Amino acid sequence: MSEEKPFTPRLGRIRDQGGPAGKRISRQLNKAGKRLSKAPRKSSFTGARYGAGGAARTGGSRHRHLSRAQMRRVIVKVHIARARGAGPGLFRAHVSYLQRDGVDREGDGGILYDRDQEGISPRDFLERSEHDRHQFRIIVSPEDGARMGDLKQATRELMARMERDVGRRLDWVAVDHHNTGHPHTHIVVRGRDARMKDVVIARGYLTKGLREAAEELATQRHGPRRTLEIANARQNEVEQDRWTALDHEIETRLEQGRFVPGHANTSGERFDQSLRISRMRHLESLGLAKADGALSWQLKEDWQAQLKRQGRRGDIIRTLAAEFGEQNKTIRFVQDRGDDAPPITGIVKAYGPEDELRDTRYLLVEDFAGGIWHVPSAAVDVHARPPRGAVVELSRAKAMARASDKAIALVAEQTGGIWSEDLHARHDPGSKPAYRLSLKRRLEALRRAGIGERLATGEWHVDEKFLERATDYEGRRSGGVKLNVLSWLSPEAQIDRLGETWVDSLSDENAGRSKALQDLKSQRQVWLRAQGHLGPDQTDLGDAQRTRLRALELKRESDAVATRSDRTAVQLSRSERFDGKLEGHVDLAAGRMAVIGNAKEFALVPWRSALGRQMGRELTIKRTASGIGWSIDMGRSRGLSR
Repeated sequence: MSEEKPFTPRLGRIRDQGGPAGKRISRQLNKAGKRLSKAPRKSSFTGARYGAGGAARTGGSRHRHLSRAQMRRVIVKVHIARARGAGPGLFRAHVSYLQRDGVDREGDGGILYDRDQEGISPRDFLERSEHDRHQFRIIVSPEDGARMGDLKQATRELMARMERDVGRRLDWVAVDHHNTGHPHTHIVVRGRDARMKDVVIARGYLTKGLREAAEELATQRHGPRRTLEIANARQNEVEQDRWTALDHEIETRLEQGRFVPGHANTSGERFDQSLRISRMRHLESLGLAKADGALSWQLKEDWQAQLKRQGRRGDIIRTLAAEFGEQNKTIRFVQDRGDDAPPITGIVKAYGPEDELRDTRYLLVEDFAGGIWHVPSAAVDVHARPPRGAVVELSRAKAMARASDKAIALVAEQTGGIWSEDLHARHDPGSKPAYRLSLKRRLEALRRAGIGERLATGEWHVDEKFLERATDYEGRRSGGVKLNVLSWLSPEAQIDRLGETWVDSLSDENAGRSKALQDLKSQRQVWLRAQGHLGPDQTDLGDAQRTRLRALELKRESDAVATRSDRTAVQLSRSERFDGKLEGHVDLAAGRMAVIGNAKEFALVPWRSALGRQMGRELTIKRTASGIGWSIDMGRSRGLSR
């Protein structure tokens, strides 16, 4: 055993903190204590710089001496469209829509071009895009687009800059549009490069960097904006009936909805102040503000939404004037009507672009009194849009909670406001994994709308107002409007149609409300009598006559499909099944019918909106006591008769 050595402590001088080693240990202890005292923070990673172009230097590399106001302004909008099972049809529809008639200077279809050629066919580009998982859709709208003349060279310069920034060669096509007051360019970029590698571009570059690159190129082409140009542009915003930069400045200066100009010291501040005061007086003339002093105003609670709505209304009127030659038309919005307002019956007049990046289009309906009504795109089924001339009914839709939201709220109520797939399986043992996954995706969609919160544990926090907020969200998505197709055929096509038509269902009371409806009903009666389907003293068809007309039309259309496809029509009996592909649809006077067929046979079944998303897929249909049901790829059976 080793001999123990005595320990003798030695005391230092008063206030002596020891040597360097002691100070180092003291600093380490202090740092450790601070780290332990801090609350855990969320990761700072947002993905904004992830992907190609994340570190690209754009915007003002040659114009750093210029202020933001001196740069030429360019609006750049970007959307990433994902196939999500829709296949190349989604991409093909977008390119076709961009090339529609009326977008060129001469009113013709859009001319497609790429980096080397003009007037190219979209076929090769779409064939290359067939297996892409996504594509980038870009709109570039220079403020000085009218002065730039041909936009093709500017677009090619921008795409060359974009390729340099992201570090790879991109496969793209573009179309210039001149159908609005501001010429702009639509660019479609494939989601894969020449090596068939997925193209991933940083969010920060798409939301900011690309716009800065476009503004720099525009500034190089036309020079910086001069002081007089900037002043004139701001002056022009004073009397615009839309949301402007002046409104944004006013919004940031509001105190409890009240605007007071404040003090201005320099000449520039006094000029800006005079513009804001003039803008407030214009808002007062629009009924969006009320003066409560010599130089103070109280703004209405929803003044921003009303101003943006007026801007959209002006866009719609300009679209009508440019595309249809309609002048001084009063456009009314269905969503502005009260909940107890009676339904509107009218004819589909036209579609207009609401969001060309996402291919959403508002609908214009002309009622039988000559009024034009705007229907938001959210109320229109994108998979089964009624054609021009179709007869539709518009009404106010009450917001209703979705069944999935009710299921989420029920579980969260039992678990203290927490939802997860495991918790749902525990409270609903009969639910399938695919169903629980769909609920999770629903929560993710609501989270992006500011409803619900995803926790670090992977669970979801669902508060007591979740169901109410989700219901309001659904109401906003649909625009509060319900659209019902009364007839897929135009009224004129129904006059001599062999079948039961919508005109046949018009009562004398309803037809008497409009001279146009009276004429339609009279012409239809004359044709029915001439064909022997209506007696001399009859004004309306009986039940037996209606049934016979429906049967005659269905047989005629079924024979026509059989002749064109060289196949046999199938009439399903009770409990009989039929397997085939959803090939398309045919429009009858009695309604739309889906065509489901295989190599030898086909069947015509009533169309339902849920079928629109299954176009081209294999289905199994079965006749039941309540109608015809269908199923797809191990999915749950759905009823076509409901």
